[in-house]
Formats: sequence, C-alpha cells, structure tokens
Amino acid sequence: MTAHISRRSLLGLAGLGAGTLLLGACGDDGTDTPGDPQTINWWHVQDAEPMLSVWADFAKQYEGSHTNVTIEVQPLEVEAFKTKLDAAVEKKTPPDLFQSWGGGALQQQVEAGLVKDITEDVKEWIGQLLPAAVQPYTVDNRIYGIPFDIGMVGFWYNRDHFAKAGIETPPATWAQLLVAVGKLKSAGIVPIALGGKDKWPGHYYWAYLAMRIGGLEALARAAEDRNFDTPDFVAAGEHFKELVDMQPFQPGFLRAEYGSENGQAATMGNEGAAMELMGQWAPSVQASSSTSQRGLGDRLAFFPFPAVEGGKGAATDAFGGGNGFAVGRDAPASTVEFLRTLLQAKNQRRAAQTGAVLPTNQAATGGIKDLNNQVVAANLGIATGFQLYLDQAYPPAVGQQINNSAAELVAGTKGPAQIVKDITRVAKRQ
Repeated sequence: MTAHISRRSLLGLAGLGAGTLLLGACGDDGTDTPGDPQTINWWHVQDAEPMLSVWADFAKQYEGSHTNVTIEVQPLEVEAFKTKLDAAVEKKTPPDLFQSWGGGALQQQVEAGLVKDITEDVKEWIGQLLPAAVQPYTVDNRIYGIPFDIGMVGFWYNRDHFAKAGIETPPATWAQLLVAVGKLKSAGIVPIALGGKDKWPGHYYWAYLAMRIGGLEALARAAEDRNFDTPDFVAAGEHFKELVDMQPFQPGFLRAEYGSENGQAATMGNEGAAMELMGQWAPSVQASSSTSQRGLGDRLAFFPFPAVEGGKGAATDAFGGGNGFAVGRDAPASTVEFLRTLLQAKNQRRAAQTGAVLPTNQAATGGIKDLNNQVVAANLGIATGFQLYLDQAYPPAVGQQINNSAAELVAGTKGPAQIVKDITRVAKRQ
C-alpha cells in the first residue's frame, strides 16, 4: 500500500487564517458524559516539550468536564512506543487511543480487527480536516484514524555555515547539492548531520531520490507489483551513493541516534553541521537537544529536496506525513469524543503555537506562528503531489527492509543493485 496525493487536496494549506474558512471548531459541550466510569489508555510519542505538557493539559481538561472519564496518558519515545505497540498487537490488546502514522501499519491493524472503524463517528466534523492529512488513515474508503499534524521532509540548513562556505542560494538540483557539500567540506564544515543508528533518517534520501527519478508513479507501481528491482530505484541508490562517497556526515554518524544527546538533531542545534534532511519537527527538536536549549533561531532556514536532472518526478512533489491517533477496538465510548476535542480548532491552534505541530484542522492554520513552519506550510501549499514516508506507506516488513537497506547503503556494506533485490524479496512475501 502506498499513499500519494494530487495537488488539489493539498492546495489551501498555506496562508489560511482562522477566519479564511467559515468552518466552526469541533464541539465542546462541557458536560459530563452519562454512564459508567470509563478509563482511556492513551499512548503517544510526544515525550518531550513542548507537546508533552500540552497533551497532558488537554487530558486534564477533558477529565474535568467529564467526571466519569479517566485518561491514563503514557508518553513514549518513538522506538519504545513501536516495541510496546508491537507487543500489544501481538497479544491483540491494543491501547484505547494510540499514536499512528497511518499507511501500511494501520492497514494491517485494520485487517487484524484491532482498530475501530470510526467513519460514522467523525462524519459530522471530518470535513474540517485537510484531505491530504486524512488520506493515510483511510482504508477502503473507511476512516480508522485521525491526524493532528501534517508536514514534509526537506533540508534544514544553517545560514551562517552556508555563507562561510560561499553558498549564496540553496541547491535546486542534486548536482548543485553535491557541489554545496564540496564547498562546505573545503570550508572545514561538516555538511550533513545524520542519525545513522536509527536507520529511518537515511531512508529519506533514497525515497526522495526515487520520487525525483521515477516519479510518484514508480512508487505506486512498486507497491502494486511488489517489485523494487527496476532501473529507477537502482538509480536512486546510485545517486545516494554519490553523496555517501563524499563522506558528508559528522564523525561517528553510524552510531548516532536522531534525538540523543550527541545525535543528529543535537549536531544541528549545536552548529556541528550545516544541514539535515528532516521533517517539520526539526527546529523544535534541534532546540530541545542543543546545549543552549534554543537551537539556531533565525539562522535556521529550509529548502525542499532538489530536483534530479533528467528525472521523471516533479521537484514540487513533497515527501512526508504527519502524526495521528487510531482507536483500539475495545476502547470505551468516550474515546472518539476525546479525540474530537484534540482536533478542536482552539486546541489545534494551541498545538500549532508551540512550533511542534502543523495543524490539520483548516480553521486552525492561523495558529502557525513559527516562521520555519510557515515556510513548510507554504511549500506544502504549492505541492503538486504527496508521498507518505515509505516505512509507513508500505507494509511494516517492507518499510523496515527499506530502512535497513538504506542504512546498509550508507554504511557501504551493500550496493544500489543489491538493496533493491533485498527489498523486493521482502515485498514478494507480503
């Protein structure tokens, strides 16, 4: 399963203020829900500020106006969450409300009967959300999850480092990016920060290159045919290897995690590298991971992944995704209503004001105050197509193999032609 979306469903993300659309916020009746006591077990991965306390406050507010409801919040680090959820899924005991990125993993949970079909429950207010954001949570035209955040991956860069290296404008083509890497190295600046141990950050490069070289159609066809052993995917690996061979990453990158003290985000936040390829959350994680706890401020800027000369994909096609929540099959009745409150325009505005969330409620986009997030939103607003992260779009086993294969390419243990065979072999088993 792969997810790619046309421009029509993305238009309108940028520049929409709260008054632009005559859409009301989700209801907030402020009354107790009648019935027996209910406990909602809620797992999420916003385990650090600023969203950690925001989610906790939303839960307390809901409990305060629904005295029969208790919300047990379990914030988890991403990898710990995945491990814990896998164990719960294996036992067929999913939590009541849990983090979801949609795509192939959600489809498997649907097929296993582990999540609720909430189509009818949300029909009165789902139209307030961006269609592009809802699409990954839709299986066979039924809705099984709700997104609270959407964004895209691109290059975040340090303006001062670029200026020192004599790079006047961000690279618009892959060839220009390689030239920029060379200039940065010559200036004694680490070009790119990478959390090689986590593997998923490396898959962004291969995925984007596949998009630029083969187009969104190539990714959709691979899902249908379960075949990645094609010239376009091999070429994506060859282009990525060009970059890897230039040794652009920080020392020890193969042992570095994304969010650890000496990881990818911290390297950027502490000015140890000029660029990182990361999603819309990058500035807030850079800041929280940096020694100063402030990050780069206005020295940080963003540019979309460059075009590849001769490629079939459009340079305006975006790659990314968002965050959302799915509802476990045995969740109490109040779970969907609580989820609805999280998507209220006022609550989405508050989340957006933290700089860590790009809201999916169209009436809340006026809450985007962070200049970097405004830039991401503007790029999404002109996107001609959208591709969900490959480790989420495809079945989990395929997504994991893509991450593993990208990591092997980065480490130099396997080449471009071999990794597509490995991915195809796993895809054929699904």
